[in-house]
Amino acid sequence: MTEISRRSLIAAAGALAGSAAQAQPGSSQTGPAGTGVGQPLTPVRGRDGADILGPQNPARQAQDPFTTRPPRTDHGTMPNLKWSFSDSHMRLEEGGWARQTTTRELPVSKAMAGVNMRLRANVAREMHWHKEAEWAYMLKGRARISAVDQAGRTFVDDVGEGDLWYFPSGIPHAIQGLEGDVDGCEFLLVFDDGSFSEDSTFLITDWLAHTPRDVLAKNFGVSEDALRNLPEKERYIFPAPKPGPLAGDRTGGAGPVPQSFSHRMLAQEPVRTKGGSVRITDSAIFPASKTIAAALVELEPGALRELHWHPNGDEWQYYIAGEGRMTVFGSESKARTFDYRAGDVGYVPFAMGHYIENTGRDKLVFLEMFRSPTYADVSLNQWMRLTPPALVAAHLDVDPALITGLSPEKKPVLPG
Repeated sequence: MTEISRRSLIAAAGALAGSAAQAQPGSSQTGPAGTGVGQPLTPVRGRDGADILGPQNPARQAQDPFTTRPPRTDHGTMPNLKWSFSDSHMRLEEGGWARQTTTRELPVSKAMAGVNMRLRANVAREMHWHKEAEWAYMLKGRARISAVDQAGRTFVDDVGEGDLWYFPSGIPHAIQGLEGDVDGCEFLLVFDDGSFSEDSTFLITDWLAHTPRDVLAKNFGVSEDALRNLPEKERYIFPAPKPGPLAGDRTGGAGPVPQSFSHRMLAQEPVRTKGGSVRITDSAIFPASKTIAAALVELEPGALRELHWHPNGDEWQYYIAGEGRMTVFGSESKARTFDYRAGDVGYVPFAMGHYIENTGRDKLVFLEMFRSPTYADVSLNQWMRLTPPALVAAHLDVDPALITGLSPEKKPVLPG
């Protein structure tokens, strides 16, 4: 390389680094959040901030640009409202795995906890029950779910992508992956207690392994020798025989449960707007789901889940596809912005104002869950529009025409 070409290369590199340092998150420059390709994001915003001299994690900074370089509107101290399942411990078992997000991973998440689980075809999540109620969303594939309630009434169903199930606390149940277009299934479980632990499940094999054999023999009316092959420890996730036709598994008992434990969420007609859609599923539509309400939100590129808050509880989010950004307002001049992508968990404490914006090139899809039998939100736009315009204008120093131009009807998704 000649001295001239060497100087030219150095000058070009310097110009690239300088432009990256001045760019704001979300700009159109090449690379994540306004950085040059392979360049770490710098905490510089105009004349504020300075470069990082110590160790850096460029890959993590690229995923969370507004943490490294927050917007000027962020202020004060807010708790962490983001966790990625990629950072959760992966429990590997024969034919499947599980990982969880609880208060141990995301301390602010006191109302709800989540488990992401994968079962290959015919692999079973063994017969068990919980102190907490279990709500689930099928991400991929198919599974057979079964349960028996306290009155001996039974439930068996095959569920696929976009389907829900709900098992009340204390109700024993099982899940088994099915053959299909994909090998088994993967699903999200949400529990109505943030301190839930997947390791604290009541498992049938674990119970029997810790009960004297003579007591088991007396309980089952058999000899102890008939129980010689009982597992000595829990199975949790394990390969099982291929299930037969669904009708054959629907045993009689005292009849079917009075309210179905499954629901076809994608069969619901969504609320559609120019920017996307929302499907809301609570106990009014899925009567069995008495402690968890949910919404499935889809945002087109650039679209906005409008500024709003929820008057009935904390919000636990799971991002299924795409990339998004959320700013949460916590009163007392506190606000913090987070970036999310598929596989992340978001959290909004009770009544805090927020929005979600699609910042990617593809559709953003996420779930909102609430520890409540009903779904409720308050729209900022609707509140402003239905309050006397002169009063609102006096608060905000804006033209009253801006207020009267807002929609009096709630529009949960706004176009970009």
